[in-house]
Amino acid sequence: MNLVEGLKKRYSEVNKRTIKENLTGYLFIAPATILVLVFGIFPVFFAFYMSLHKWRIKQGAFIGIDNYTKALGDVAYLLFFAVGLVAFVGVYIFIKQILAEAKERNEKPWLFIIPGLLFTATIVAMVRWLVLLLPNFLGIADRLIGQTRTRELVVGFLKDAFRVPEVWSAMWLFLGLLLISVISFVITRVIVDAQGENIYIIKFVSAFTALVGGVVTFWFTFSEIEKAYQTALEKDTPITLVPSLITVTLGLILLFFGFKVWQSAANKPENKSFWWKLGAAFFFLVSGWILIGEIPQMIASGNADVWQGLKVTVFFSMFTVPFQLLISLFLSILLFQKLKGSNILRIIYFLPYVTPAIASATVFKQLFSNRESSPINMLLKGLGMQPQAWLHESHGVIQIIAESFGAVDFPNWLAGPSLALMVIIIHSIWTYVGYDTVIYMAGLSNIPNDLLDAGEVDGASKWELFKHIIFPLLSPTTYFLSLMAIMGTFKAFNTIWMFRESLSLGTVDTFSVTVFLEFYEKLRYGYSTALAFILFAIILSLTYVNNRTQGKRVFYG
Repeated sequence: MNLVEGLKKRYSEVNKRTIKENLTGYLFIAPATILVLVFGIFPVFFAFYMSLHKWRIKQGAFIGIDNYTKALGDVAYLLFFAVGLVAFVGVYIFIKQILAEAKERNEKPWLFIIPGLLFTATIVAMVRWLVLLLPNFLGIADRLIGQTRTRELVVGFLKDAFRVPEVWSAMWLFLGLLLISVISFVITRVIVDAQGENIYIIKFVSAFTALVGGVVTFWFTFSEIEKAYQTALEKDTPITLVPSLITVTLGLILLFFGFKVWQSAANKPENKSFWWKLGAAFFFLVSGWILIGEIPQMIASGNADVWQGLKVTVFFSMFTVPFQLLISLFLSILLFQKLKGSNILRIIYFLPYVTPAIASATVFKQLFSNRESSPINMLLKGLGMQPQAWLHESHGVIQIIAESFGAVDFPNWLAGPSLALMVIIIHSIWTYVGYDTVIYMAGLSNIPNDLLDAGEVDGASKWELFKHIIFPLLSPTTYFLSLMAIMGTFKAFNTIWMFRESLSLGTVDTFSVTVFLEFYEKLRYGYSTALAFILFAIILSLTYVNNRTQGKRVFYG
């Protein structure tokens, strides 16, 4: 009775209007949430499901991470192991945030652990239900063979797929846990007097989900390693996977410790222990680099086409993004001076961005044709230089330049991007410079003139105004443009596909082109989805690194 009376008393203290407003808000966003789950999150889940199977047109056998190891070699085990570590780090971060929030508000939110565990169990039950449902749902295509395809027949098969005993019980388990979780959350909100109850429940669910994800990832990774060991024993091949995995992991841990020690030493250079910390950091960093020397051997066991595609993508990004941003920054400052005809120039610079990409790529192919009569080759001949094969040239730019000066036996690792790729890089820069210029000009218009006037009164030169006022205040714009440009170069496809020539020997095939070829030409659906997830992981990692490095230097005023 005491508990019931306490609940009634607590409920009477809660503002009924607030509960009604919250319920109305949840109902209002429910359709959008369902759409995101069905058309946003579920396709990602389904793609990962495909990547774990041998999939050609129809679903094949479950093969674990074989598609990933086929693409990356033994590095795939390292990446899955790293995902498990990241999940456990996430648990630590979420728990730390909960403790900090509770301490700041002087609250005790520990009762929210119960609905947090229940919601996590609901998520696990939902995943289990979907995993059990998918094979039955996908098997409808086989059952339709040889039958007259009518709406009633398809609907009947759909109902049968959902009513398979194990699928049916899994669905009711999921719905039951969802109902219990919601009731538990409502009761906990009534009992616990906390302002950030929604934040607490989200953090607890995130922490428990990350914990489950880390445990499952570790179990899955080590079971795949055990399977690889059994295969190696059957084939009587050398077993180096686990030693390499342990060595590289220790190397990465040492690099992390070395970076942290270096950071602590750099923050306090006047401290007496500065030189000891500097020496320790140097030891950790060198030891870490020595240990991760196993990575090239692990990479060698992967698919050469995949690593070549990643290499081409890195070249494409490295030679596009910096020049694109520098040129656009220069043009934006120039056009911002309100020169005669600057409005017309703005339109001219922006035209490449709105020009259909396929049309502009076709024009560039004619400009950079391998014929001696092509416009660019005619220009080179006029300057006394040799015509080039351009899109048909697979040799690196640095190698071509070095050989023109008489260099022989030029090393391949120093050849740089192919000449064919350089044409695509020039086209990409030409296309996006106008867009970046317009965005930079919008950033320049937000800089207060008072700051520039004050700098001029103090005797600052044009360069000093740019260095100390304009460029720092443009850092949010630069951060946004660099982030979008890096992501764009790693996802670029349509123009690259237009520029491809057989004689360039795959030196222009970026990672996205490699995924496309595997999916649409070779029909290796499971393998191509694994490549797509690898590309997603690369873009996510680059975004995180960019946010951690450049994001801290952004000045928002």
